[in-house]
Amino acid sequence: MSQESSHRVAVLVDEGSNPFELGVATELFGLRRPELDRPWYSFTLCAARPAVSMHLGMFTLSGVAGLEAADAADTLIVPNRPDPLNTASPEVLAAIARAAERGARLVSFCTGAFTLADAGVLDGRRATTHWRWADSFVARYPSVLLEPDVLFVDSGNVLTAAGSAAALDLGLHLIRLDHGAEIANAVSRRLVFSGHRDGGQRQFVERPIPAVADTSLAPVLAWARERLDQPLTVADLASRAAASQATLHRRFQTELGTTPLAWLTLERVTLACRLIERGESQLDRVAGASGLGTTANLRAQFRRHTGVTPSAYRQRFGR
Repeated sequence: MSQESSHRVAVLVDEGSNPFELGVATELFGLRRPELDRPWYSFTLCAARPAVSMHLGMFTLSGVAGLEAADAADTLIVPNRPDPLNTASPEVLAAIARAAERGARLVSFCTGAFTLADAGVLDGRRATTHWRWADSFVARYPSVLLEPDVLFVDSGNVLTAAGSAAALDLGLHLIRLDHGAEIANAVSRRLVFSGHRDGGQRQFVERPIPAVADTSLAPVLAWARERLDQPLTVADLASRAAASQATLHRRFQTELGTTPLAWLTLERVTLACRLIERGESQLDRVAGASGLGTTANLRAQFRRHTGVTPSAYRQRFGR
């Protein structure tokens, strides 16, 4: 089987681009994945000039494609800018505008949202950017519906990630949209990264370094994941953690940036996705095995978290 698919991903590189975001995009979309036994993305770095100076002049990137690669991309990724108040080059903005006009999927990492906004593709849309630049963004682009305290925003064919690490979350979200939860989980395991942090989680999550033995939520989370088909409640999680429900709620907010119930629901929806991908066709069985209970709740939670119905998901990703 060919390891290159027809879905073309191009990353725009401009003066001062951060190498980390380029590395994230390359790792997720550019590396070959023979262990997945399916075609992967066609991946290209492109720039307006033959040589581009990277952030703080760390090195010069050369030998990349020209902007014709951006014009042919199905997904165009815009990395961050060290000073987002400095407008990107006119050639880059024009390439983004052309991509938007022909319906390509547009993605920004971190302060790359400023570049998308400068290109005029975020007006009237929901978006996010790094919390440090949120006030400047709102002042500069009042027509954009900024959500300053989330990891990433999926606004249809325009998606924005909050920061450098959130680029991984958004990238895995894109893989999940294109290939399903099973493949996205396989890639996240390869990266040794959390398989599914919902875009609505907070950007900044306090993670104090413990002065004594590890008392994180990891054991409780692992215990719950093995029992998703059972009628688990927040009270059950609190009992397992030997804590009150109020204390458990604070710990979830501190360590994960979400609530126990929201985490439990998302884990169940993810399990339902995997069951459908593995060939389970009876929705009542999927609802029962994932702990979502009824087919009505399965449909409601599925649409809320994936944007499609279970039947539509099965048509796209089922065996």
